Amino acid sequence: MLPDYLPRWVDSEIAERLERIGAVVIEGPKACGKTRTARQASASEIRCDAVPGIATLVNDAPGYILDGPTPRLIDEWQTVPRIWNHVRHAVDDRSAVGQFILTGSASPADDESRHSGAGRFSRLRMRTLTLSEQCLSDRRVSLRALMEGRTCDSSSGNLSFGDLLEVVCAGGWPGNIALPLATALRNNIDYVEETTRLDISRIDRTLKGRDLHRIRAVIRSLSRSLGGSIGPSTIQADVTADRVPITTDTVSEYLDALHRVFLLESIYCWPTHLRSKAVLRTKPKVYFVDPSIAVAALNGNPDIIIKDLPLLGQIFENLVIRDLLVYAQHLDHKVYFYRDSNGLEVDAIIESSDGRWMCVEIKLGTDAVDTAAATLNKFVSTVDTSRKGEPQARVIITGNGPTYSRTDVTLVVNISALTA
Repeated sequence: MLPDYLPRWVDSEIAERLERIGAVVIEGPKACGKTRTARQASASEIRCDAVPGIATLVNDAPGYILDGPTPRLIDEWQTVPRIWNHVRHAVDDRSAVGQFILTGSASPADDESRHSGAGRFSRLRMRTLTLSEQCLSDRRVSLRALMEGRTCDSSSGNLSFGDLLEVVCAGGWPGNIALPLATALRNNIDYVEETTRLDISRIDRTLKGRDLHRIRAVIRSLSRSLGGSIGPSTIQADVTADRVPITTDTVSEYLDALHRVFLLESIYCWPTHLRSKAVLRTKPKVYFVDPSIAVAALNGNPDIIIKDLPLLGQIFENLVIRDLLVYAQHLDHKVYFYRDSNGLEVDAIIESSDGRWMCVEIKLGTDAVDTAAATLNKFVSTVDTSRKGEPQARVIITGNGPTYSRTDVTLVVNISALTA
């Protein structure tokens, strides 16, 4: 293991895939730690964004890219998408598992020459560090245990509210760990600026030359509406209200680009059986891959966001969703949300591959716990449990206060107690 490497939940996921398939593709935003994590499992490497004339080498001497002890790490492979087919053929020719690890911080446009990797590649998503990976969780409550129907012991939170504010603002970027908060905040602002200035235009030539002011206005609009089911027309109206003229089509292009550089997460509505005749609202909810992106886009810091509690609540929700996505992926679970035509909404539904499920409400403060518990109980009453089964757990995740079990079978869990 590399010095100072913080173990990631995805480490074991990479190892498991290398034992059953020829190539693992690790995708995620820049600076989330993909290369460093992939190095833990690789025996040799080549960094495509650091090799002069890499496109020519791929055409004329693909062996330079492919040959080496396995698993061989091919970092930032998407800079020359033709590498995909060379890897595909190499996996076929070698007829062996664990040959390659490909990492990429952008999803290249579909190309007819890039054939399907079915049966040869396994894709894996990486995100920023969770609280447990940052050693900021005492790990008293695991998602695995909750999905097995186990209760939790009472405990106090591992983070003070002030510490939580700093964690939200600094984010889970490995490069920010142990840095002064002011430095981390400046790094995050630079990250957003560089992403909009370079990375988005690189993945799609049609976006080159577009007004950076408009792209950043879209990101600011998303930052003010975290966890909302907002579409291009809503963002267009919001941005235009800020006196930044933009078309709905342009907003759609930017949203697609932000997804392709893995800065945005879309959470979809839980497809379930209901007792009521309510209609499910199926438009996805949108979050950033890390809550610090919203703070940076709004030029925020702990002193600023503490003055806007509704916004802070949304940013905290983004942090919890980030952690739940990482933990759920590690357990081969899926994360959804619920919203219906009667106005009933639940922040997260986690479902296992065998159909077990649990429901989650996210509340920054403990003063909203009673309301959240009532929402979860009402929600469970609408689900046709004769077909879906009873929930394994009803959980309220908070930003402060203790972890404990309520008398109404709802569990209250401080985010700094949670782990996979």
